[in-house]
Amino acid sequence: MLNRRFLAIAAAVAALTGCATSSTPVSVADTIASQSQLSTLNDLVAKAGLTDTLKGAGPYTVFAPTNDAFAKVPAKTMDELAKDPAKLKAVLNYHLIPGKLMAADVKNGNSKTVNGANVALSKAGEFVIVEDAMVQTADISATNGVVHLVDAVLIPPVRK
Repeated sequence: MLNRRFLAIAAAVAALTGCATSSTPVSVADTIASQSQLSTLNDLVAKAGLTDTLKGAGPYTVFAPTNDAFAKVPAKTMDELAKDPAKLKAVLNYHLIPGKLMAADVKNGNSKTVNGANVALSKAGEFVIVEDAMVQTADISATNGVVHLVDAVLIPPVRK
């Protein structure tokens, strides 16, 4: 009797927990903000003044570098980005593609970024690569696009 009662309570708690953790879709900006492994990106998006853009209509595909990806960037480069909002914005926009591109839809080739430069996309089986970054977690849906977590920060080519 006690075991059945325990199981019934456990099932009820699990059902309520499921309800509490299920969330309604949010914008790309809010999706980035809700992911603990994207806290560095979230801070940089705010510093670059891109939060409102990423809450806008979109749709956007974001190749979002994780905190570990930013940790690999030389401190000098991060300092330069922190001191130059225009350069920071250009780097972050290099991680954005207009439109919603799910991992299953990636084709080998180039795609134009919001920055205006092209990024190389490739796919082998289930693996998606953008430039030299591998998608670690794909297809985090948002109301105005999709977020893919990547293991490297993409640096745009220098324009002449």
